Formats: sequence, C-alpha cells, structure tokens
Amino acid sequence: MAHCEQLTTAVGTVDTVLSRMRALGTGLPDRDGIAVFNRVYLAVTEAVDRHIDGGRFPDARAATALDVRFAQRYLAAVDAVEAGLRPPACWRPLFQFRRHPGVRPLQFALAGINAHIGHDLALAVVDTCRTLGCEPADLEDEFDRVGDLLVSLEERIRDDLMPGPDLLQIADPLTHLLGSWSLERARDATWAAARALWALRRTPDVAGEFTERLDAAVGFAGRMLLTPLAD
Repeated sequence: MAHCEQLTTAVGTVDTVLSRMRALGTGLPDRDGIAVFNRVYLAVTEAVDRHIDGGRFPDARAATALDVRFAQRYLAAVDAVEAGLRPPACWRPLFQFRRHPGVRPLQFALAGINAHIGHDLALAVVDTCRTLGCEPADLEDEFDRVGDLLVSLEERIRDDLMPGPDLLQIADPLTHLLGSWSLERARDATWAAARALWALRRTPDVAGEFTERLDAAVGFAGRMLLTPLAD
C-alpha cells in the first residue's frame, strides 16, 4: 500500500498530547467521568507511542499525525468546556453526567470511547489526509493498528472497571446496557464515515450536514451509555 509522502502542515508531537493528558488527569477527582476516560485514553496513547517508537507501524510519520490529530479532537472538547463553550454533541453527555453518582466508571470510560471513536476518529482521518496530502486508503494500516490496540484495551477496561460482587444488584442492567455497544462495530462505522467525508470534501455543505448528523447520533448513543443505574 502507498503511504503519505510528506507533511504539509505541522501536527505537533505525541509527547505534547501526552503531557496535556497527564496534566489534565492531575487536576481532576478520580471519580470524575472525564478523569476516568482520560486515564483510559492516556493508556491507549502511551501504547500507540510505544508501538511507533518500536517500529510497529508501517509508516511512523503517518501514525504520529493520525494519533496527534485524533487526540487534539478530545483536548479541543475539554478546552471548549473550560472556556464556557459547548463541546461537540458527542461529548456533551459525558460532560453533563461526569459527576452523577449513579453512573459507573465503566460507563464513563465507554461513553468517552464512543464519542472519540464514533465521531472524532473519522474527522481525525480527514484532518490527517489534508495534513499529509494523501488519501484515506493510505492511512488504513495505521487506522487498523490503532483500532486493534483499542480493542485489546477495551477488554481490559471492562475487566478492571466492572462492578465487583458487592454491586451485583446493578451488574445485570449494566451488562445489558454495555452489551448494546461494540467497539469493533463503531470502528467499522467510523472508517466508512471517514471515507464518506473525504469523498464529500468538495461539497462542504453536504459534508457539514453529514458531520452534524454523525455528531448527534454518537451523542445519542453516549447518552444511553450513561443511563444512571444506582444512587
């Protein structure tokens, strides 16, 4: 597969976004929904960084650009809220329910992953293609490898954050709720959305409507994932 030839716009570094996420984590209570997601996403980004440094990506430069553009979408949502602005619709449920006592940490983690994968990743692929002057197909290997890391970490996240025996009264509804969402399905839908957005890049009105509807749909799914289950 052909890979991107050269950078056309500076994208920053993985270390820069890692520093931002670490600083964000130190300033939030552990139980805060954004803090829960931030810990998960920090672990993912650290894993991607190790794989890039270890030569595990076919095109390290493209992988770095995609990773940074992806992270910048999440950090922009955080910055918007801190500035008193509305974040994208996909992120609003997590910010709204971040301190709700009836929402479990696993729900916070998966709602953040839903927003970031379902909406931000598709836009990050397009951002990266514009930055590198390439096509989505040139990023497919990098997209797949990042997705594989996320899938492997999702299983660990569910094991680590699933309620223990003392919380069996909510385990069944929680299992039912979270079983309705799949990272692999979300990843497949995101790749299709990225390709569609790239195809629509010369019709900005249609691309804008598509993006708005994608944002709203992902936000709706996030709201369902954050259904309070106990006080």
